[in-house]
Amino acid sequence: MSAPAPGPRPRVLVLCFSPLERDARVLRQIDTLCTEYEVTTCGYGPAPREGVEHLRLPDGLTAWRLNRPLVIARRFRRAYWSQETVVAAWTALQGRIFDVIVADDVETVPLALALRPRAGVHADLHEYSPRLKEQQPQWRFFVAPYIRWICRNAVADATSVTTVAEGLAREYEAEFGFRTTVLTNAAPFQDRTPTTVQDPVRMVHSGAAMPARKLEVMIEAVLELEAERPGAVRFDLYLTPNHPEYVERLRALAQTAPEAVRVLDPVPHTELPETLARYDVGLFACPDTTFSLEHALPNKFFDYVQARLAIAISPSPEMKRLLDRHDLGVASERMDATSFAEALRRLTPAEISRFKNRSHAAAQALSAEEEMPKLVRIVEDILEGADR
Repeated sequence: MSAPAPGPRPRVLVLCFSPLERDARVLRQIDTLCTEYEVTTCGYGPAPREGVEHLRLPDGLTAWRLNRPLVIARRFRRAYWSQETVVAAWTALQGRIFDVIVADDVETVPLALALRPRAGVHADLHEYSPRLKEQQPQWRFFVAPYIRWICRNAVADATSVTTVAEGLAREYEAEFGFRTTVLTNAAPFQDRTPTTVQDPVRMVHSGAAMPARKLEVMIEAVLELEAERPGAVRFDLYLTPNHPEYVERLRALAQTAPEAVRVLDPVPHTELPETLARYDVGLFACPDTTFSLEHALPNKFFDYVQARLAIAISPSPEMKRLLDRHDLGVASERMDATSFAEALRRLTPAEISRFKNRSHAAAQALSAEEEMPKLVRIVEDILEGADR
């Protein structure tokens, strides 16, 4: 007797108001879920993966283009449903039926719930949205209450919730009462071995050029080392031009010692692993000027591990927890150039080599292949809960 034919795979929508082809976290979700489910994506830009149905939102629309009078009047529901991105996505998704929707970032969750998937909605909140730009008074007084309304009136009704770090998960539960699972931004496993430490030692930072991150602290620390021991280190920063004027300020600072520091254009995401692997030490001095920065556990930390680099960070609790657990590098005592330079001085060639080998030992444990199965289990639990 032949086995019965397998039924159709559950249908999962990955919904995100960003250019999906450039969103590393969302790409990992898509790649993971495609192995088990029939996946459709909805977001900006071209299809992020071949063979995956993609509903492209019209170019030129902007998420978070809020109706200011409605927000000021606290008419948050009308403000949400009048957003051009929400209207476009709602229109594109009419008539579609999904078993589960993975709603990326807080602003997609009300839409995902309104689409009424058969089994439920998983909300991946990424960062701690209510305090994301709390250093900006206008944002804090007008946008943050709107986001808190979404958390209380939509995210609280999601079937499950994830975020990127433990401190953020604790704060979501403390403020809004919903349980949040940690799903880190771990990068895909890279099958490589640590390289020999170079002379001069080559240091690297990759990421967004945003003034709130105070990237000049790393440059100033390296300039201190250069003044003490000319030619001992080389530091390259690959920066996305989120704030072009800030990039130019950093370039001007780097020009005070152009042999030691270079501010470079970003490399394509697909080229980043090979680019980082040409270095010895990955740097990230991150201020605690906002709640999200204080609890940062960014992609780059995991990228450095997969590149088999030693790591140097400021005393950020989420990064330091993993740094200490796996013995991956050094952390400064404070978030300033002098303290960060002191941490870098501890990185002798022998210590860098040891830390590179520790990154090699931790690479599998800190990989997306170890982390992303959590998402499959979450979706499975949603489907099983609906069937019960």
